[in-house]
Amino acid sequence: MKPLLTLLLAGLVSSGFASKDWKPLFNGTDFTGWSFDTLDKADPETIWSVEDGVIRVNGKGKPNGVMRTDASFSNYELEIEWRWPNAPGNNGCLIHTSSPREMNVWPKSIEVQLQNGSAGDFWVIGESIEVKPEQIAKDKKGNPSRRRIKLVDGAEKPNGEWNTMRIIARGNTIEVYVNDQLVNKGWNASVSEGAICLQAERANAEFRTIRIREL
Repeated sequence: MKPLLTLLLAGLVSSGFASKDWKPLFNGTDFTGWSFDTLDKADPETIWSVEDGVIRVNGKGKPNGVMRTDASFSNYELEIEWRWPNAPGNNGCLIHTSSPREMNVWPKSIEVQLQNGSAGDFWVIGESIEVKPEQIAKDKKGNPSRRRIKLVDGAEKPNGEWNTMRIIARGNTIEVYVNDQLVNKGWNASVSEGAICLQAERANAEFRTIRIREL
């Protein structure tokens, strides 16, 4: 009985360690594990490509779209590296993604903004998340908008340099770090699991590291 108990405990320990290992979501070669959705039935190959271990998003002048993981995730830490190879632009990482095309081509999700100067903002797309009252941006009519403004400015690097974003999704809480600086936090999110998407939003962008680990 004792040897069996020892084996079971060893299995639990090794399983715990394994759950904390980083798992790449991008293999550096192709889009295995990802699917695409674009407006106007645009060919994804005209927007996304892989070269020298880097995902190149040729979004400028192209219809909006998303690349989406085939798998769903919850309770994780996500790390991505991105940069603007030309002019600074707009993009985003959508987490806890569910129904496609909730808003035009954007699926139902919580967006963590990558737009230049606004990296770390939340944008809710058919979902909700609580933040400090002063973070809720107003629309042109003075009503609450979908934007939840980040807490800290100045975390992004100059154009052309690689930035790192870490998103910690634990239960219904989301923390966002840009270049190791905590820039946003929300709680009581209406959703706690789903696919992960990267946008193509009419700008050229590049991604390299995209990895995840369980919490």
